[in-house]
Amino acid sequence: MNSIFRRIAYVSVCVTAWGVVASLMDWMLLAGGVYTEGTLGQAFTFMIYGATAVVLGIRFSSRFLKDIDSKLDQKISSEE
Repeated sequence: MNSIFRRIAYVSVCVTAWGVVASLMDWMLLAGGVYTEGTLGQAFTFMIYGATAVVLGIRFSSRFLKDIDSKLDQKISSEE
């Protein structure tokens, strides 16, 4: 698979997972009456889950993109 496509797919999956998880949590908090629509609580929910998605995405990227990085390193070292 093309390395650029794999990287784009990885980011797309991370963004989609963030959106789904944050929306489900938002729905539960709205239904529970913890906060109402359009308040800071709703914004904080998405910001916290966004930051978590970034940290987890960076942390797990080495597992999913390791083949790409090793092939790029080999290509760069063979060109030198």
